Amino acid sequence: MKNAAASTSIVLRLEIDKEQTSFGQIATAIGDAGGDIIAVDVTRAGKTSTTRDITVQLTDASLSQDLVRSVAQLPGVQVINVSDSTFLLHLGGKIEVTPKMPIKNRDDLSRVYTPGVARVSMAIHEKPSRAHTLTIKRNTVAVVSDGTAVLGLGDIGPLGAMPVMEGKAMLFKQLAGVDAFPICLDTRDTEEIIRTVKAIAPAFGGINLEDISSPRCFEIERRLSEELDIPVFHDDQHGTAVVLLAGLLNAVKLVGKRLADCKIVLCGLGAAGIACTKILLAAGAQNIIGVDRCGALVAGKTYAHEAWNWYAAHTNPHREEGALSDVIAGADIFVGVSAPGVLRVDDVKKMAPDAIVFAMANPTPEIAPEEAEGYVRVMATGRSDYPNQINNVLCFPGLFRGVLDCRASRITEGMKLAAAKAIASVVGEDELNELYIIPSVFNQSVAEKVREAVIDAAYAEGVARRRDFRENK
Repeated sequence: MKNAAASTSIVLRLEIDKEQTSFGQIATAIGDAGGDIIAVDVTRAGKTSTTRDITVQLTDASLSQDLVRSVAQLPGVQVINVSDSTFLLHLGGKIEVTPKMPIKNRDDLSRVYTPGVARVSMAIHEKPSRAHTLTIKRNTVAVVSDGTAVLGLGDIGPLGAMPVMEGKAMLFKQLAGVDAFPICLDTRDTEEIIRTVKAIAPAFGGINLEDISSPRCFEIERRLSEELDIPVFHDDQHGTAVVLLAGLLNAVKLVGKRLADCKIVLCGLGAAGIACTKILLAAGAQNIIGVDRCGALVAGKTYAHEAWNWYAAHTNPHREEGALSDVIAGADIFVGVSAPGVLRVDDVKKMAPDAIVFAMANPTPEIAPEEAEGYVRVMATGRSDYPNQINNVLCFPGLFRGVLDCRASRITEGMKLAAAKAIASVVGEDELNELYIIPSVFNQSVAEKVREAVIDAAYAEGVARRRDFRENK
């Protein structure tokens, strides 16, 4: 299977002696090395030589060195420069801070800064809630990470995490108009992370925790949610869970089943797996079996992870034991948030008719869609190059837009359920099919629907603090 996450494009600037090498020979060398030419620009044309910029798509970034070497070995070809288009997008970072109005004269300066700003500062000092209307707090989210669980890369530290958090900030802005800022902390100490986030919280209207390793992420989120008066959301857990539920709501509808009647096997009992289980239970699922390396969790046994003891006590009502290949028999739904290749074709064959498989390990799923084809009615992955991508981007922009707009104090289970149902509702009855159970991340109606659903749920559950908001919409 090709690794879509590693695909990239490069731009080769070549000086070519036309008498020694033709463009056809160059194209052949690029193709033989695994490249696909997608653009050619002539930057200089002479009688005997030309300089061309050739943009090449690669299925795997690791192929670039061999490709450049192959081209450079052609007679009369000089490689002047090689640019990686992905790296070019990140030069100098991907976000910036810009003023909302220009400072053109002394009068402007005196209003936005001293002496005029002193009146605004004192107004907030006298009534702190005014910070929501007189500062960026009303529209700002901190994207906080310690870099210990970044994508599928693992513990790469706070500097390595920065490009990911910047990208998340871009999505916040583009999809929901939220100003988000990456806060990458150079500490792995749970207490220090909690103290630091609490110390910077006055500047933000919400906290998005990201790529913090388990089990520390549970304690960090729980403590911050209890000790701050603004929403705290660990997206790796709850964003994944919300979008998973959205997809499953439509998948079971499509195959004519009820979530409450389905046998669900969930593989991978880390942060995302536990959050997915909790939201499925809240949505009415009654028979969930959690599986990890040790096999199925069963009530009555004692596990090293406290979260697993909770899990065993609240799932697997029939106390099925064994490995994944044992408990998968008769399952209506498989949910994978674990590792590549753990689900085999023989396992899928044991599932109930009209089986639903959400293989969400990224970039390589628990089973390739090509392998499962013919045995699965509905297939979803975390990848963008297959239908039915389960992507957190469908959740967090609209969810935070909603909690900021109604000034929610926290994010409740009801708000998450409302977000999931809102995402599912974007796929109309006449559109729903095996290849379309979840909307595209580029569907612009998703964020607004999630926002509205979250706001309604926040008021219903009494956590919205902007009392006049809906009346003045």
